[in-house]
Order: sequence, then structure tokens, then C-alpha cells
Amino acid sequence: MSSKTSVLEPLRVRVRRFQFIMGLGFIALIAGSILSVALTLRLSVRIQAVPVGVLRVALAVLLENLWVLGMLPVLCYGAARVMELRPWTTAGGAALSGAAFLNAMAFIQSGVYGLWAGDIGSVFSLAAFAGGVVLSARAVMMGRDAAAQQSVKTQAKAAERKSEYDEFLRAAEQGGARLEQREAQSSAVAGDALTAAAVSATVAAAAAQAPASDANAPASQAQDSGGAELTATEEAGASPAAVTQAGKAPEA
Repeated sequence: MSSKTSVLEPLRVRVRRFQFIMGLGFIALIAGSILSVALTLRLSVRIQAVPVGVLRVALAVLLENLWVLGMLPVLCYGAARVMELRPWTTAGGAALSGAAFLNAMAFIQSGVYGLWAGDIGSVFSLAAFAGGVVLSARAVMMGRDAAAQQSVKTQAKAAERKSEYDEFLRAAEQGGARLEQREAQSSAVAGDALTAAAVSATVAAAAAQAPASDANAPASQAQDSGGAELTATEEAGASPAAVTQAGKAPEA
């Protein structure tokens, strides 16, 4: 199934391109005919007033073939800007499709005489058709060149935007690294402050316990001295009561 699809894909592409070229010529014929009729209605009096007959015929042929001389090159240029087209194939195919429709209408109305009158007007029409094909091919080439230049400009802008984005990303990364360093420094400073506070609290607690131990020292010394006196008295053979009476005698 996939092999059949791959084989038919080029044919489908060619058919679509052929349809596009025919549609391009038909659109150019319709739009150019409307413009030609509008200009002919406005300029018919002035064209008839031209004294030279050949010039008058040339102007009339120019107005009649405005679709291939003006509208078709414009459409070919616009189409070549958005898609890749072959210059001569596109121009010739579109011009032939429009001319085939016109000749069919002329044959229905006037027979073979409508296709080729044999006068100078027919020669001018043939020259206008050839000139329209050349102009359309040139328009396709110009459209492709313009599309290539636009693609180069787009790529350059994309590269500039990418470089700007890279610079912005680099600056953001540097800012993030600086922020992390600041946070690390602030956390280190906070840890040092907590350590210093703990050390100061420990020192303060030790300093608060030192006076209490100093206050308890005289009492312990007095108790030690009293115990020593009692021991000395007992060693001397005196009873504790005698010692007590002896201590109270001066008070009396």
C-alpha cells in the first residue's frame, strides 16, 4: 500500500500543479476581462479619435489582451512568492488556458474567422499573447527571487532572535547563580549568627552560675570551721553541753 502511494505521489503533484496553472489562467482571464471592459467603456471615444489606424488597432488589442499583459504577470508574481513554480511552464500553461477559453468563445460566436481574421489585429493579438507569456515568466522569476530574499531575511532574523534568546538565557543563568551565591552567603551569615548567639548564651549561663557558687562558698567554709571546732573540743575532752554553757556565759 505504501509503495503504491509513493509511486502515485509524483503524479498527484503534477496534476495539482496543472490544475493550479489552469486556475491561474482562468482567474487572470476573468479579472483582466472585467478590467478591459471597464477601461474600454471609458477610453473608447478617445481611441476612436486617434488619427492613425494602426495605432488605434494597437490600443484596442492592448485593451483586449490586458488579462495576459497585466493581470497574469501580477498573479504569477504573487503565486511565485508563496510556492515554487517553473517560470515558462507556469506562464505558458496559464496563458494557453486563458487563450483556449477565449478562442472557444470566439469560435462559437464567429466560427473560424473568430480565431484568425488575417488582418493586422490578429498579428497584434498574437504578439500580445507572446509578450504576456514572456512577462509572466519574468514575473515568476522575480517572485522566486523575492521569495528567496525573504527567506534569507527570515533566517537572518531567526538567527538574531536566537542569539538574543541565548544572551537572555545566559544572563538569566548568571542571575540565578548570583542569587544562589547570595542565598548561600546569607545562610552562612545566619548560621554564624546563631552559633554566636548560642556561644554567648552559654557564656551568660556560665557567668550566672558562677556567683551562685561563690555565694555558697562561705556557708560551706563556716560549716567546715564549726565542724573543726567541735572536733577540737571533743578531742580536748569537753562535752558539747559544756561548750555550749561556755559559749553562753559571756552573754550573761
